[in-house]
Amino acid sequence: MAEPLLRIEDLRTWLDVPAGAVRAVDGIDLQLERGQTFALLGESGCGKSMTALSVMRLLPAAGRIVSGSVRLDGQDLLGLVEMAMRRVRGGRLAMIFQEPQSCLNPVLSVGDQISESLRSHQGLKGSRARARCLELLDAVGIPDPVRRLGEYPHQLSGGMKQRVMIAIALAGEPDLLIADEPTTALDVTIQAQVLELLRDLQRKTGMAILLITHDLGVVAEMADRVAVMYAGHVVEQATCRQFFQAPKHPYAEKLFASLPSVNKREHHLEIIHGSVPSLVQVFQGCRFQPRCDRAWESCKTREPRWSDAGNGHSVRCHLYGPLAASGPLPTVDRKVKPPPGASRLSQPGTPLMRIRDLKVHFPIRKGVLKRLVGSVRAVDGLSLDIHSGHTLALVGESGCGKTTAGKGLLQLIRPSGGSVRFESDELTALRGQALRRRRRDMQIIFQDPYASMNPRMMIGEIIEEGMLAQGIGGGREQRQSEVDELLNRVGLSPDAKERYPHEFSGGQRQRICIARALAVRPRLVVCDEPTSALDVSVQAQILNLLRELQSRMGLAYLFITHNLSVVEYLAHDVAVMYLGRLVEQGTVEEVLNRPKHPYTQALLSAVPVVEPKSRREVIRLEGDLPSPASPPKGCHFHPRCPEAKPICGEQYPEEVGFSDSHRVRCWLYGS
Repeated sequence: MAEPLLRIEDLRTWLDVPAGAVRAVDGIDLQLERGQTFALLGESGCGKSMTALSVMRLLPAAGRIVSGSVRLDGQDLLGLVEMAMRRVRGGRLAMIFQEPQSCLNPVLSVGDQISESLRSHQGLKGSRARARCLELLDAVGIPDPVRRLGEYPHQLSGGMKQRVMIAIALAGEPDLLIADEPTTALDVTIQAQVLELLRDLQRKTGMAILLITHDLGVVAEMADRVAVMYAGHVVEQATCRQFFQAPKHPYAEKLFASLPSVNKREHHLEIIHGSVPSLVQVFQGCRFQPRCDRAWESCKTREPRWSDAGNGHSVRCHLYGPLAASGPLPTVDRKVKPPPGASRLSQPGTPLMRIRDLKVHFPIRKGVLKRLVGSVRAVDGLSLDIHSGHTLALVGESGCGKTTAGKGLLQLIRPSGGSVRFESDELTALRGQALRRRRRDMQIIFQDPYASMNPRMMIGEIIEEGMLAQGIGGGREQRQSEVDELLNRVGLSPDAKERYPHEFSGGQRQRICIARALAVRPRLVVCDEPTSALDVSVQAQILNLLRELQSRMGLAYLFITHNLSVVEYLAHDVAVMYLGRLVEQGTVEEVLNRPKHPYTQALLSAVPVVEPKSRREVIRLEGDLPSPASPPKGCHFHPRCPEAKPICGEQYPEEVGFSDSHRVRCWLYGS
């Protein structure tokens, strides 16, 4: 039998911290064949990235490999001196890091950074290196590679930075490419392009890919084999088909049950209570036992061994081991009904907020005298209605103006034009105390909860701050009681108010931000990508919480996102935004099931899905989002539209209605 390309045996990587040794990787065994895509799946903090860094031997200063072996084509990488490892790293073995912005050198051009790898691993210099750089940029789908070669990372979009990272990784013609969350921060359209690029390159070069992700949809579309990692070790391994047909480990089952979808709108999403345990300990029993609904006494005291579930599908769980024959096994009912009123509501007559022709333009000034030479049209004529007890999802690619629109309607950014009416008040006309008083009815939950909290303030002070500013809650004792109630409402202990933001996980911080928003008793909450950086299990907790609060308090949500699975589950209505303008809007059923605009169709086709029967043929969009400083003439989408007609480049289309709620701006349906 041929030697696998990568063989990891009993790898243990520890991090030395004041509290002791963090067993980040605690005895894992993996095997990766040539030309294969192997997905390593799991929550944040379970050891996926540390496994990759151990293979690359790029551990942080506190990290050390305690035991085990990592063999690349039979060669033990852990036995190499650093100079020899450098020849392997970037050559036969390459890595795409999770955050391209922090991994690219800001003072070196794109060409210089690719040439560095070519010089080190291929011996190419001068014109030969430049020619190869252009080939690589073209191969990863970067338009106008000659111009991009001399540009710097800050001049590139997120998707293009990720492609440059791929080009650098491919410069050494690796046998194995490690891709660490390569699409986590990307829009679905760019994500689809990056994944297709990796598949194409794999077909052409025969390289193997170790894909590290927590996105089950990406795994379903890319992987040949899957390993599920939890608390430092692997708990399940199978082929991709086996895994998605019937996951075995309770942790894997819960991950699937946590996924939002339209089929779960009438139910709460399954959640995994608690969090990944601290790895500064020696585990006695099953590591998942404190969070498992199907655990029994043996799970607390005996560590499960590998069991064969058939056809190479293996699982580390007592449910499939010899102890399973000793008695009846615990089961769990997964269907949990939401509170009354959490399903779709009837459309009320009068909107809570009515937005008409909203414009937010930012001036462009140049020269010593800072003369006005143009403007960035971030939001360019937005009209929406937001109803009490309803969720309106605003979707689109990064840079289309979603967040600016949310801040503009709250008057956090003053609009350049248009009308924003909250009940009878015109918000654009309010100033000073009048606007401050009205702001208690409108709050925002920011995308990055940690950045939106003062790290020097305790949680209780953060939540109480808005109450003090608005004169809500009476005396200090009454306010503290209300803070305790808010923390309970979002699923946190009142003891949390005596701690600081850095002491909480990402999901807990987002709950704190929700409690802060609720402290002033708002009626409208703008949710700006509140789940984009969260694992699916934590995301499920936040979505359940938002639905509960809406049904109990009648809250209206403007939910800004590019995650269409979340939209399917949570939203009542959808508005699709492109380059500052709405191109389609309607109910969630109309827009997601019967999309009319080519841009909406492209967005939906690019979403990775778990079930093969639900997959659409991906519609490729050429190029990147144009600059809002110089939008294309006519329909803004026509340079990228696969169905563009001559008139699309001449005039912006008028609105066409397909029902009272479903409207689209596209010349395919105009006169």
